[in-house]
Amino acid sequence: MKLKVCGMKLENNILDVAELKPDYLGFIFYEKSPRYFNGEMPDLPEDIQKIGVFVNSKLEFILNKVEQYNLQGIQLHGNESPELCAQLQDKGLIVIKVFSIKNQFDFKVLEPYEDVCKYYLFDTKGKEPGGNGYTFNWNVLKKYRSNKSYFLSGGIGPEELDALLLFLKRPESDLCCTLDLNSKFETASGFKDLKKLKDFKYQLVKHGYVFE
Repeated sequence: MKLKVCGMKLENNILDVAELKPDYLGFIFYEKSPRYFNGEMPDLPEDIQKIGVFVNSKLEFILNKVEQYNLQGIQLHGNESPELCAQLQDKGLIVIKVFSIKNQFDFKVLEPYEDVCKYYLFDTKGKEPGGNGYTFNWNVLKKYRSNKSYFLSGGIGPEELDALLLFLKRPESDLCCTLDLNSKFETASGFKDLKKLKDFKYQLVKHGYVFE
């Protein structure tokens, strides 16, 4: 199991979170988000992959951000086409296609994306494209039939730890490769609470799901 901390915004906070050694850090390039990133990117350890988060952006805009910030991966939160995913994948980028879920979901919509992204990310369907702060019904994932690994996102925080540990023991979690953490670990939009993140990671390590 890997960890991704998303919605990073402030340079000093980015560096502090990097010391906790998450596998991915996410930077949002969607201007309507309170976590919109347009600052200076600090130097980060090579083993932390930088993921740019986009919502219905044009290919040129995405590639400009890839070059500007040396991004390794792209997370697509809108209605992006399989063709756009393929173009990004052909550039050697990690492509993560996001799908939003609430109490039900038709997994057939994944089929056109099977060969053009590395991972799916399942997030909570809400008012905003992401960062809504609450979980979706994870039981929906019992109907997941793809062999592709996925990120689990949407309102995961300390209060959800017990439910998360139960979920990770169930068969539908077998392809869950990464936990995506965001708003439940903030003291303000884009500013992460290091103690909360550290304690949460410790509990996952303790139960054998995340390794130092």
